[in-house]
Amino acid sequence: MLDLKYITENIDEVILKLNTRGGDFSHLRQLIDLQEERKSVIKEVEDLKAKRNGYSKEIGELKRQKQDASHLLLKVETIKSEIPALELKLGKIDEKINKELIVLPNIPADDVPVGKDESANIEIKKWGTIRHFDFEVKDHTQLGEALNILDFERATKITGPRFVVDKGLGARLERALINFMIDTHAYTHGYTEIIPPFIVNDKSMYATGQFPKFKEDAFKLEGFDWYLNPTAEVPTINLFRDEIIDNDALPIQYVSYTTAFRSEAGSAGRDTKGILRQHQFNKVELIKFARPEDSEQAHQDMLANSERILQLLNIPYRVVVLSTGDMGFGMSKTYDIEVWLPGQNMYREIGSISNARDFQARRANIRFKRSKDAKTEYVHTLNGSGLAVGRTMIAVLENYQNQDGSITIPEVLKPYMGVEVIK
Repeated sequence: MLDLKYITENIDEVILKLNTRGGDFSHLRQLIDLQEERKSVIKEVEDLKAKRNGYSKEIGELKRQKQDASHLLLKVETIKSEIPALELKLGKIDEKINKELIVLPNIPADDVPVGKDESANIEIKKWGTIRHFDFEVKDHTQLGEALNILDFERATKITGPRFVVDKGLGARLERALINFMIDTHAYTHGYTEIIPPFIVNDKSMYATGQFPKFKEDAFKLEGFDWYLNPTAEVPTINLFRDEIIDNDALPIQYVSYTTAFRSEAGSAGRDTKGILRQHQFNKVELIKFARPEDSEQAHQDMLANSERILQLLNIPYRVVVLSTGDMGFGMSKTYDIEVWLPGQNMYREIGSISNARDFQARRANIRFKRSKDAKTEYVHTLNGSGLAVGRTMIAVLENYQNQDGSITIPEVLKPYMGVEVIK
């Protein structure tokens, strides 16, 4: 959520920056009038309460002197009847303001490229050498089905489209990737490992910005105010909802594993083949809570941590910075890591590394104090894929395939797999 005071004091700048995300945000000027009206009503209420308190003192003095105070008692009763009406008016103004703020996206950082969609994204680096194959390359679905490690047909029978059954060494490969990612981030990069609930409540979804914008993409549990977790970002950020974090505890960083669930309502017809875009997938997520002055460096560090997974797997990738029109609702700046997939002969997203600044912290009311007597401030929250496990599995299968259809296991995964080749 954006700061109302900042919006009203910098209205032209805010509208200009939000417009770069697509849409027209000129209607936000009404917030200035609403804020002024809000201030006016608050002053009326405070003035009336001050009068009431003054009259109460006078009444007390008159009663001590055994004098008539009925005229003042009448004034107090009048004030008592006026205050609730003003408070109701104030509540309606607050409701109008909050209705505007809850649907506003985050303000893009100054160095984010301006553009309407992914065509304006800027590549900032490439890593690794794309392998030259002297045989016809297969995609992960062909490889997985031929090796009997991915079963799409039976998954569709069990549930429906966009699900898969991992079998045998396919199941072991996915489990190996999860353990490898978590071990690397926990032991090498210093993140604290957690496995949060896979089910979250309505407040948690609003706090991180999934609701109300992406409510149609969520799986709701019938009869409960609960939703299947769309990403580990949601439960992990909400660990500190409505809390004040001790300054000495910052920065806090977690590596969080969950199975994620998305209806993909807004992506009908896209990537329906294989495991690139599924309703259920495993994900290792990185989460940081940082002081405002430290969040930019924390963002760079998190990007490097996610990149390190692909470097250790020795799989080519590139990093792009997303444009204003391609960036997530709650993010101020996002890097996408795109891995090379020989089966598609192109780079595809495997992880997003984002800085939300204080946007999520305001929605979730997550604060910190620099000292005992200091004023509370909002922390900055960051999240990043560390990585999407299914897409990393695709990258391993396709980049490490052999002419006979077997898959050579990357060196770093061999201790987890117990075999050197899937055949």
